[in-house]
Amino acid sequence: MVGVKRPTSNSFKKLQGFLRSRVGQAIADYAMISEGDRVMVCVSGGKDSHTLLDILRHLQRHAPIHFEILAVNLDQKQPGFPAHVLPEYFESIDVPYRIVEQDTYSTVKRVIPEGKTMCGLCSRLRRGVLYRVAAEAGATKIALGHHRDDMIETLFLNLFHGGRLKAMPPKLLTDDRRHIVIRPLAYCPEADIARYARYREFPIIPCTLCGSQANLQRAQIKEMLRAWEKEWPGRTETLFRSLQNVAPSQLADPSLFDFGGLERDRLDPESAPQSDELGTDLEAEFDPAIALLADGLPWPTPAP
Repeated sequence: MVGVKRPTSNSFKKLQGFLRSRVGQAIADYAMISEGDRVMVCVSGGKDSHTLLDILRHLQRHAPIHFEILAVNLDQKQPGFPAHVLPEYFESIDVPYRIVEQDTYSTVKRVIPEGKTMCGLCSRLRRGVLYRVAAEAGATKIALGHHRDDMIETLFLNLFHGGRLKAMPPKLLTDDRRHIVIRPLAYCPEADIARYARYREFPIIPCTLCGSQANLQRAQIKEMLRAWEKEWPGRTETLFRSLQNVAPSQLADPSLFDFGGLERDRLDPESAPQSDELGTDLEAEFDPAIALLADGLPWPTPAP
C-alpha cells in the first residue's frame, strides 16, 4: 500500500498551511504538548483522526520540542470492518502504532434496543479501552480528533437535551486524574478538514455501527448549524469564540459566581468584580435607545 497523496496545487498548500497554523495555535494556547510527551493519537479511520495524525506528524518534525507519537486504533469488531487497512497505512507512513481488539460492538448491540442511539454507550466503552491502553503504553497525552464543529454541536446538545451549559474542552484532565486528553483540531472547521482529507486521499473507514441511524440528535444539531452558517456566514466561528469568552456573572450558576456577595461588593466597590451592566455593546450598537438606558438616560420619545 502506498502512502497518502501529496498534492501540490496552490489551493491545497493554502489549506494545509491554514490547518497546520490552527493546530499549532491551539496547541500553544492550551499548552497541549510539552517536551518529552508521548502522545497517543486515537485513529478511528475517519477524516478527522487521519487529519489529526497527519498534521501532528508534521509538527513533530518541525516543532522546537521533542515528543513521541503512537497511533492507536480500536478494532471494535464491527461486521465488515477492514482490519488490514490501518495497519498497512501506518506502516506505509512509518509511524509507530498499536491495534487494540475489543468487541464493544456486541456489547452495544446487546444493551441498546433496536432503533435507539448507540453513540453514547459506544463512546463510553471506547473511551474506557483507550484510557487503559494509554496507561499501558505510558502515554502522557491522549489526542482525539474532535474539531471546532464537534465542540459547538456538543454545546447545543447539552443545552437542548441535558440542561447544561457545557461543551468539549480543548484540554481535559480525566476524572480519575490519570490522563490528559487534548483536541488539537479545536480551532479547525469540519468543512476544511473534509477538504483536506479528500486532497490527501486518506484510507477512510466509515463507522457502520451508528452510520445508519438517521435521526441522531447530533445530526439534527449539525443541520441546524449548517442552515445558520448558510444564512449568516461566520456564525459558527462566533459561537466558538463565545466558549472562550465566558462571563459567569451574566449566567445563573451560584457555584461559579458569588451572587450572595453582591450586597457586600456594593458597599466595597474596589473588591467587586467587573461585569457588564444593562444590555451589551452589540445591542447598543444596533439600538441607540438601549445605549441611552445603559447610561441612565430616559427612553427617547418619538417626534409628534
